[in-house]
Amino acid sequence: MTRLSPSPALPGRLLRAGALLAPLALLGGCGGGTPLTFDLAALPEQARAGTAARSIVVSEPVGLQPMEADRIIVREPGGSLSFLGGGQWADRLPRLIQTRVIQSLENTGRLRSVSRPGDKVPSDYQLVSEIREFDINSGTGEAVVDLSAKLIAEGSGRVVNARVFTARVPVQKVDPQSAAAGLDTALSQVLADLVRWVNTSR
Repeated sequence: MTRLSPSPALPGRLLRAGALLAPLALLGGCGGGTPLTFDLAALPEQARAGTAARSIVVSEPVGLQPMEADRIIVREPGGSLSFLGGGQWADRLPRLIQTRVIQSLENTGRLRSVSRPGDKVPSDYQLVSEIREFDINSGTGEAVVDLSAKLIAEGSGRVVNARVFTARVPVQKVDPQSAAAGLDTALSQVLADLVRWVNTSR
């Protein structure tokens, strides 16, 4: 594993991880060879329950530097972080999560529109978030996803609602397939809570 400097705990699906997309050249990590590339899944489409008369723009989540890359992270006892060799995400983690949040919200059919800031689509609210944790805790043997979110009214900038979403899923071992599958399942739980929260916030 490529070890990072010790770090404190980072601030603040279904299963489709393990879907091999394409072998890419390994960027660092343990040893050589080609890593497996894993996707994260959006929530599935739901029966239309009536569209709400509002629209939301979803910003790309922010996070500390290790979370900004496409690498799978392992949190070791003592707080140090390592990149797990042999596996990587299909895109930079913040952009991948942003895409799955957008798709999950769209799949509920309850919003007039869901867009990115660059789409320049008029919106009523902006969803901003921070990746506080998205890693495998090797000490507890869990995949951990911790995401903080704020729903902000466009125009006034008023925070309408704010919440931290956390999920922990046991993993059998710390290897790319198990890690990606565990993190995908944990993210699915977070997405389910996040989507329900967005759709019911006022």
